[in-house]
Amino acid sequence: MTTDQARGRTSAALVERMFAASLAAFDVYGMFLGERLGLYRALAKAGPMEAAGLARAAGIDERYAREWLEQQAATGVLEYVDGLFSLPGEYAAVLADRDDPNYFAPIVRMITAAAGQLPRVVSAFRTGAGLGWDAYGLDMIEGQSELNRPFFMHQLGQEVLPAIPAIHERLSRPNASVAEIGFGGGWASIAIAKAYPGTTVEGFDPDEASVEIATTNARDSGLSRRVTFSGIDGASAAASGRTFDVVCAFECIHDVANPVAVLIAMRKLAGESGIVLVMDERVPDQFKGEADDVEKFMYGWSVTTCLPNGRAEAPSAATGTVMRAPILERYAVEAGFGGMEVLDVENDFFRFYLLK
Repeated sequence: MTTDQARGRTSAALVERMFAASLAAFDVYGMFLGERLGLYRALAKAGPMEAAGLARAAGIDERYAREWLEQQAATGVLEYVDGLFSLPGEYAAVLADRDDPNYFAPIVRMITAAAGQLPRVVSAFRTGAGLGWDAYGLDMIEGQSELNRPFFMHQLGQEVLPAIPAIHERLSRPNASVAEIGFGGGWASIAIAKAYPGTTVEGFDPDEASVEIATTNARDSGLSRRVTFSGIDGASAAASGRTFDVVCAFECIHDVANPVAVLIAMRKLAGESGIVLVMDERVPDQFKGEADDVEKFMYGWSVTTCLPNGRAEAPSAATGTVMRAPILERYAVEAGFGGMEVLDVENDFFRFYLLK
């Protein structure tokens, strides 16, 4: 027996893996249709129904409705009993209820958006060029915003920030001020303002689509007076000379072409006494070959999306999604910080850092 065979690395095993991966991909595409067309929400609201009922409820063609329903039942997502299709209650929390902590449906929008740009990523691999975030479309932008929303709205202000004494104390003061760099859909800013009613939050992000989405989210949350978003980058914001009690960046430092410049801007925005908080991906400090599922997940995003996005501007640090703690610390030191503290915050996907 060869070493490859002993490790299960046979051609037959790889064929099985690729077939299983193909089934998983079709799962994603089927769920994308259900999420994008509001089919899961229609099922969650109306209960068991036939294709004609779903077609009427969601405003889609009946023949397509029947094929989708059968595909979803065949893969075990939907239940099929006596000619009627239904969405199990536990699945409805994941696929149809954006206010549930387990809501995970937006991931399929992001994965489908990434898959749609793979031909252009092929070109980027050959040339070394990049592919900007906006090239992936609203499914990527809105998908990430909605995917992170449950964590921000259910955990950031209620669990994470109160567990960081320096930040909790600062935000608990009257008239505390926060600056968020790279706010995406704005949910982190909104969550901070909800958790700390005396706080005002300003977000800075040059992506126009994100400004529009985040502004709408703040307005719909009733927080437009305390949460505002501007379409300028951190450096432009820092140039004003204004300072904030807390300056934060949630899951975006690995995406930017020049992370050192962004961290320099954050240090300026914090002034002499402000606190700088960074949240980014939870990955091991070193690459060791085969990885756990979270690291595999992050590499998937890095290869298809984040590394191409980070190289859309030149010069680029070409960080990629898998930004390990020593890499961020190096960036922080180059930006003028004296050091970095890795915070003891439990989360499967994110790690938190204080830059000092």
